[in-house]
Amino acid sequence: MSASIATELGVRRLLVAAGQAPSVLNTQPWRFRVVRGEYVEVLADQDRRLRVGDPRGRNQHVSCGAALFNLRLAVRTAGWRPMVWLLPSPGEEPGLLAAVRLGAASPVPGDARELYDLIPVRRTSRRPFISRSLPRAVWEELRLAASREGAALVRLGRPATADMLDYAAIAEDELARDRGYLAEVAAWTMRGARHDGLPGHVHGPRALRDPSPVRDFGRHDGEARFEERPQLAVLTTMGDRPADWLRAGQALQRVLLVAALHDVSASFLNQPLDLRDMRSRRDPYHRRGHAQMIIRLGYGPYVARSPRRPAGELVT
Repeated sequence: MSASIATELGVRRLLVAAGQAPSVLNTQPWRFRVVRGEYVEVLADQDRRLRVGDPRGRNQHVSCGAALFNLRLAVRTAGWRPMVWLLPSPGEEPGLLAAVRLGAASPVPGDARELYDLIPVRRTSRRPFISRSLPRAVWEELRLAASREGAALVRLGRPATADMLDYAAIAEDELARDRGYLAEVAAWTMRGARHDGLPGHVHGPRALRDPSPVRDFGRHDGEARFEERPQLAVLTTMGDRPADWLRAGQALQRVLLVAALHDVSASFLNQPLDLRDMRSRRDPYHRRGHAQMIIRLGYGPYVARSPRRPAGELVT
C-alpha cells in the first residue's frame, strides 16, 4: 500500500488529477504533502488566497474541496478505497484541510472510472449556451451527485432565476466600487498580470443584454447574445463552517463531472456570495441551507482549459 502511493509515478498521478480541479479565479490555492508514503494531505496555499475577496477563506476551502474530490477519484481508480479525514488537526495546523489514506484494495466501479476520465475534459465556459433545456433526468443526476457529498443542488425556476440575475448585477455594481477588490481580481485574471507567471484567466464575450448571465472580469473577446433563459442552480450546505465548505467543493466537482458526462457546460455567478463574505453579511434563513455556489448550466461550445500549475509545484 505504501509503495503504491510513494512511487514518483503514483504521486504524480494523484497531483495531476487534484491540480485540475476548478478554483476561484483559477488561483489553484492548494498544496499537497505526502507523509511517509502512506497518505496525502491537502493544504491551503495561503500565498494564493484572495485576501480581499475571500476574507473568511470560504472560496479557498471550496476550491480545495474540489481538488480533494479529484484526489479521491484518482485513489479509487488506482484500485484502493480512499479514507478521508476533514480538518484532521484544526488546532495545531489550521491550514491542513484534509488527509487521504489508501484503504482496502477494491475493484474500480465503472462510474468512478467515467468521472476520473472526465477530469481533464471538464471546462468552465463563459460562452453563450444554446436555448436547450437540460432534461429532467440530467437534473436528477446532478441533484443526486450533490447529495452524495452532503450538499444540495437547488434548481431555480424562472422567477427565481430572474431575481438571481438581478442580485448578481447589483452585487457586481457594488463590487466595482471596491478598488482593492478590482485590483485583486485583475491580478489573477488579466493576461500577463499574474504573479505566478501563468497566462491569465480564460475569458469570454461581453453579454449584449442586461442583466448578464456571466460574470464580468473586465476583459472580453467581443460581444455576443447569450441564452434568454439561463438555467441556474444553487449549491447549498446545511452548515456554513470550514468542513461544510470542503463538502461543498467536493459536491461541486462531482456535479461538474456528472454534467460533463452529459456534455453539459457550466460557469459561475458568485458575485452575491463574494459580496456577502466581504461585507460580513448573513444568509437569510432557507430550509435548503447556506448558498455556497451559484451555477449556470447549459449546452455550449468547446472552450480552452484554464492554465494549470505543473505537478511539481504542488507538492511540499
